[in-house]
Amino acid sequence: MVSKKSIAFRQHYYLKNGLMAAALLLVVMAARAQQKDFEKLMNASFNLAAQQYLQLHKTVPANLFPRSINPDGTLMTNDSHWWTSGFFPGSLWYLYEQTGNKALKEAAWTRTKSLEKEQFNDGDHDIGFKMMCSYGNALRITKDSSVIQVLVTAANSLTKRFNPTVGSIHSWGAKDDSTNFLVIIDNMMNLELLFAATRFTGDSSFYKIALAHADKTAAEHYRTDGSSYHVVEYNPTTGAVTKKRTAQGFADSSAWARGQSWGLYGFVATYRATGQQRYLQMANKIAHFLLQHPHLPKDKIPYWDYDAPNIPVALRDASAAAIMASALLELSTYVQGDDKNNYVTTATTIIRHLSAAPYRAALGEAQHFLLKHSVGHLPAKSEVDVPLSYADYYYLEAMSRYKALLARKQYNGLYANQ
Repeated sequence: MVSKKSIAFRQHYYLKNGLMAAALLLVVMAARAQQKDFEKLMNASFNLAAQQYLQLHKTVPANLFPRSINPDGTLMTNDSHWWTSGFFPGSLWYLYEQTGNKALKEAAWTRTKSLEKEQFNDGDHDIGFKMMCSYGNALRITKDSSVIQVLVTAANSLTKRFNPTVGSIHSWGAKDDSTNFLVIIDNMMNLELLFAATRFTGDSSFYKIALAHADKTAAEHYRTDGSSYHVVEYNPTTGAVTKKRTAQGFADSSAWARGQSWGLYGFVATYRATGQQRYLQMANKIAHFLLQHPHLPKDKIPYWDYDAPNIPVALRDASAAAIMASALLELSTYVQGDDKNNYVTTATTIIRHLSAAPYRAALGEAQHFLLKHSVGHLPAKSEVDVPLSYADYYYLEAMSRYKALLARKQYNGLYANQ
């Protein structure tokens, strides 16, 4: 016979655990509702962006690419030689992928093929940006293998800027400059092209150059706290470092925001391509510096420089935020625990804020760009507090990566260099 005391205990036990289960269910339901709301937000943003970019495609001549907005409010464009030319076709590819709109696919092919001659451009280290965003996404989405040779030729052009004595790819200046050898942190973004070329051809020389550059960058560009110099200058004959400085940041010792995001993204991509732990450790170190920085605002949209003198009224940089969000989402797939949660939460916060005022442009506004309030080169008073084509690109990429996470897709098919 069961005692009254035993019955009372069981009733209390079931009631307590039932309440806990109900509370947990409510938490789960709230999280799912929030996630669905976020998906709706992203889908609405993709649909709005499709309208804006189709209008941009109609507005900009076929041999030019939208870049930003001039001080007088008119549209700023560039030809294929400029380093940002790959971002417009790349954005069109992401928008086609997310909407299925065939007009976007046609526009993406048109703009991508306008870059074909750039595969031979060995005077520009940013050929990786140009070709992977355009031709790389075209290959990833359409599986059209005819573009592979373009990418391999482009990779060969990039290797001509590599100096084995320095151990790096030359950034600014002529590739045969015998007096100075400049390397900028942005150049980490061009290594994906080399990794892709090795996969396409089996030629390990591309891979080895990319690793040499990544290792030299980790050794010379980075400070002990995980922040990066913008520019490192080398003696091209001896390989010795002659100077460490900034060009687009506040000071030589400061942390220029977009440069920090370039480095984070580059080391995440390098880990993906190699599987070598030192690159994952480097990416985590950079991420920790950024996410724990006392000057990172609550909305996670960085000031143009983390050490800008007039914080908290310093200009924000939406481009630095978009690049960081995209990199953090990929990095979250390689780690566990608190890091994983923090990376996804930060990226989600960034996307939410970029998808609303004051950052998200309305239809017909800002010359049909998607994001406002980016900073190109403040010290030179160039492209200050304006839309930028690469801010749009990485914003679209970040949302695409988040949707892939929700769908639990394999990452082999998600990124442009896979």
